[in-house]
Amino acid sequence: MSQMHQQAALSKCPSCAEPLESGDRFCGACGYDLSAAAAPGDTPTLTMSGGVVPRPAAPGDDAGDGLPHAPRAQPQPQPQPQAQPQGFGAPLPPWTPGQGQPQRAAAPVPPASGVRFDRPAEPEEYPLQAPDPRVASDAATTAREADGEAAVCVACRAGRVDGDGYCENCGHAQPRERDHMEQESGPVAAVSDRGLRHHRNEDAFSLGSTTLPDGSPAAVAIVCDGVSSATRPDDASLAASRAASESLLAALPRGVHPQQAMHDAIVAASHAVDALAEEPATAREHTPHHNAPACTIVGAVVASGLLVVGWVGDSRAYWVPADRGAPAARLTEDDSWAAQMVAAGLMSEAEAYADERAHAITGWLGADSYELEPHTASFKPDRPGVVVVCTDGLWNYAETAGEMAEAVPLDAAERPLHSARVLVGHALDGGGHDNVTVAVLPFPAPPQGAGSA
Repeated sequence: MSQMHQQAALSKCPSCAEPLESGDRFCGACGYDLSAAAAPGDTPTLTMSGGVVPRPAAPGDDAGDGLPHAPRAQPQPQPQPQAQPQGFGAPLPPWTPGQGQPQRAAAPVPPASGVRFDRPAEPEEYPLQAPDPRVASDAATTAREADGEAAVCVACRAGRVDGDGYCENCGHAQPRERDHMEQESGPVAAVSDRGLRHHRNEDAFSLGSTTLPDGSPAAVAIVCDGVSSATRPDDASLAASRAASESLLAALPRGVHPQQAMHDAIVAASHAVDALAEEPATAREHTPHHNAPACTIVGAVVASGLLVVGWVGDSRAYWVPADRGAPAARLTEDDSWAAQMVAAGLMSEAEAYADERAHAITGWLGADSYELEPHTASFKPDRPGVVVVCTDGLWNYAETAGEMAEAVPLDAAERPLHSARVLVGHALDGGGHDNVTVAVLPFPAPPQGAGSA
């Protein structure tokens, strides 16, 4: 998940390693005083700040950067998507004539000493690791059906789950609704998963299908990645994905050009995230150092033989042709430190993305972002295929277009939901270090009612 530098929240108890909820003051398992401990946090990606990028922790290190805020750097000119390989089809002009140009709108900090409620060692109370989220939701559903109203713990398979979502036997937190989500809407499908290392899912997606004024079908997919060091990143991603999807599904049937509709949808998503920062003064008093809610966004529209993408941040869209003899292509350019280094000719792409500062994002949706500049691009592929829209939780394990094409099943256009599940599994099998969300859209858009087999 994307991350901006700031004081992070504890994700697990320093004493017993049990997962924690945001705002917890004491561990619900062992009673450890959390207010006395420094808060470690994840650092998959960071935002630029005054030209200085906080040093992320080493891979596998959960410690936060612990650096103070600094003025954010001014954004650099964003590169256009690279020329697509032969066989994909040439990019269209930025805007269709007559539509009009849219208005641009450190080292880890060790835990401090604190009070611990010591008690005799009872190792049998905490022998369980977190369950694999790929089977947790199925296990929870089976348990509820077998037990009627009372749910059975997905970890120990014995204890009952209390009203707060914890097992009365082993104390393990149960899967939340957003830990694993799947949806299919007409020809487009998406899957989102918490991953194997995070205590909650801060990604979100929204899908839809509609009909253009000429009766032809259109499919829409929006994917958002919450900025994990900001306040309420999960709320930000959810608000943005819903607002963008609603805007697109309202504009396309009215005949608005898909590229203009995508631009307007990103603006609507930005306004929705900005509104989350308008909290009561009492809320700001309790969390005075938190950044405003923020997220990245990427979306795709398939309509009338066009493929339109739009984005802000480092979530991506890929083109994968059905004929794997033709090359795949990445359709977006990251708003990130690495992309800026490559665009400036200072580093090769391999060197830039190997740098620890690579995932420092330079663009995001949120009240404290720069002036919003939605990126949009239109393409007209000359052959069938699929569009993969995803967060960095997936592309970290399939970064190049060729690697993504290898991970996408050959029958993705006929079975988009199955393909999205396969891609999420690819990320989890690779380590699942981040939340992972992926949507799959067939091109061209099938008639209304078509979907996975």
